[in-house]
Amino acid sequence: MPELKPPIPAQWQQARASQAPAPTDLHDWWHAFHEPALNALVDRALVHNLDVAQAIEHLRAARAMLRPARVRYWPGLKASTDQVVDPDASASYLVAGFDSTWEFGLFGRATASQREAQGQLDASAADLAGARVTLVAEVVRNWIELRTAQQQEQLLQHIADLRARQLDLVTVRAHLKLAAATDVDTATAASAEAAAALAAPRHAAVAAAQRLAVLLGQNHPDPAWLAPGAQPELGAWQIDGAPAELLRTRPEIAKAEANVLAAAGELGIARANRFPQLGLNASMVWATDLNNNRKRTVSNGLATIGPAIDIPLFDWGMRAAADHAKSHELRAAVLAYRQAVLEGVAEVETSLNALAQQEQREQHQATALRALEHADAATATRVKLQLDSPLTLAERQLATAQARLELIDTRASRGIAYVALYKALGGAPRPTPDHDQDTAAHEAAR
Repeated sequence: MPELKPPIPAQWQQARASQAPAPTDLHDWWHAFHEPALNALVDRALVHNLDVAQAIEHLRAARAMLRPARVRYWPGLKASTDQVVDPDASASYLVAGFDSTWEFGLFGRATASQREAQGQLDASAADLAGARVTLVAEVVRNWIELRTAQQQEQLLQHIADLRARQLDLVTVRAHLKLAAATDVDTATAASAEAAAALAAPRHAAVAAAQRLAVLLGQNHPDPAWLAPGAQPELGAWQIDGAPAELLRTRPEIAKAEANVLAAAGELGIARANRFPQLGLNASMVWATDLNNNRKRTVSNGLATIGPAIDIPLFDWGMRAAADHAKSHELRAAVLAYRQAVLEGVAEVETSLNALAQQEQREQHQATALRALEHADAATATRVKLQLDSPLTLAERQLATAQARLELIDTRASRGIAYVALYKALGGAPRPTPDHDQDTAAHEAAR
């Protein structure tokens, strides 16, 4: 096995020490939303998702092939029977015997075969881990989008009501010759656009619910999902672990490492094929004449034992070329591993920066919303005292509603950025017992 030397930094550049009082566990990062319904949804998805079920079956298939790779170079025994007839048809023989073959697996052939099978098993385990990471991230993301769309629909309905109220006020002013007819047209267009805007969040909610159903292996969404609910809000969190943790948790890196192991095994086999294959053959055969020994059976036995040697001669050049080709493929696998590490680090750093920017944006928009709400209250007081017009209040309320809509969108973006961060980190529930068995087998093989 070549030395991988992962190009990984000592610490995250975009992480901030003041993000939270305590680190968030990589195995249950979605609990930072403090939403029991979401937690239950993730648990259901992990049990019923069909992509995860497929990855589990692929892992079991790879595990089933690991033992044959280990026992391939153990002695083998084969029993057989046959009937042989002489050309003159004067005798018919029953032949029975045993054949035993034992290939020694020298020149690193046995170790290489085991490495190749273990690499394939590790790749299947990484695929399962990747499926679980993607599943959890998609469930959380779609849940955020579902609840956000429902909140947006409610707020857009409020805006549509305000636009309709504004149209009524402008129409009254036009009747009193206090507003132009064009003002009525403008208010009518704004009211119609506000009503039309309701279609987008309604469709987004239905689409998110349908995606959740697919993720849970269902053919229809749960009715409870379509009932409006509060938007998930991200609580306190802090990234847990150093960049080196990516080597253990990110499935893409684990699969790249598994590919290196499999490529090393293939190279070992190609290199061993340049040398003679040595083994031991043994056989024992019994034969009896069925036609001419009816009163008594006379049988003859023959036992043989000797070495088995397969020496590459005329195809030696082809075997040498295969050796060189596999050595280049191993170097490519090592480079792919280093590339996977670099991509993982870059994705985490980008997600950290996006999350920090969304957090600052949310803080600024929350400050702006509080200011607008304070102005609304002041305007409402002035309207009660007949110092201002209801139309002015409606305009201010529309501005406040738009600011609240932007804040909802920013909170959703921050939550999705948080999802992207922990997907980049390889965050998923703790490994299953099957995965633990595979890890133990991997460590024993090494």
